Amino acid sequence: MAEIRWLMVLTENEAILDPRDLGGLVDLAVTAEANGVDAVQLSEHVVLGRDSGASGRMSNPRDYAAPGNQSPDYPWPSSLVLMSAIARTTSRLRLVAGAVIMPLRHPLLLAKELGTLDLLSGGRLVVLPTVSWSRDEYAALGVPFGERGRILDEQLEVLAKAWGPYPISHGGPRFPFTDVWLEPGAATPQGPPLWFGGQGMPPHVVRRIARYGSGLDPFGPLTSDDLQRLATGMREVGRDVSELELVGGIRGRFATPDAVADVDEALADLPRQLEEGFTTISFKPAMFCRTVDEVPALCRHLVAEGRRLLR
Repeated sequence: MAEIRWLMVLTENEAILDPRDLGGLVDLAVTAEANGVDAVQLSEHVVLGRDSGASGRMSNPRDYAAPGNQSPDYPWPSSLVLMSAIARTTSRLRLVAGAVIMPLRHPLLLAKELGTLDLLSGGRLVVLPTVSWSRDEYAALGVPFGERGRILDEQLEVLAKAWGPYPISHGGPRFPFTDVWLEPGAATPQGPPLWFGGQGMPPHVVRRIARYGSGLDPFGPLTSDDLQRLATGMREVGRDVSELELVGGIRGRFATPDAVADVDEALADLPRQLEEGFTTISFKPAMFCRTVDEVPALCRHLVAEGRRLLR
């Protein structure tokens, strides 16, 4: 491996930025690019309901948002709209739309938005499709929560066709169409690469990765059994795990509800992840910084430590 790729989690930074300061998030992406970071990642919710806090809120707002640990007023700007601004203020930075809750949208409309953003960025877009977890969100948008996995599977079929050659058609039960053109398409004939995530490695995730995936970005660590199931699923379709970009991450430990985490303590887990083949490492700056002024030094420190480990 030539170098670790660092991936900054750009959403969930209200601990160091006003949640309505979207320009500040764009500036944070520019800072990331200027200080050696390879990519930024934005997640999304369209709306949140009361089930968003069903498990109790996170004890420290610098931690990661997770299913059921956040308030309904937790700030989630439109990731694709925000990425369009980042696309025009950066030149190298990859833009990871992770996660896009696909069942809440028609796949052709989503493909149009993704293709436009991919063209705008010069082919720097990466997409992580997901079904997410909030029943309240699905109910508000009139989409059956219990069918979300089947909906996503059909949407992935549509997305695989969306970049041409045109015209394209689809005969699925939910989104049938015949002979349409989705111009201007995307930056490449293959469209943006797809990553997949979630917890563990259940059969449906293995199947989606093996068929469509260019990367794996799990929520939390994977076991050796998880990685073995993935390897088996890839072999069954004639592919190898080495074809995937494996995304790990560092996570801080908080001594008190208002503490920042020690970045070097978090980095102690990095050698294990590199040994398992993870080459892209995500981090959330609010875990380790009290203000945005500290973010450039954090980025440079991570890049330097990554290079030191690979010597």
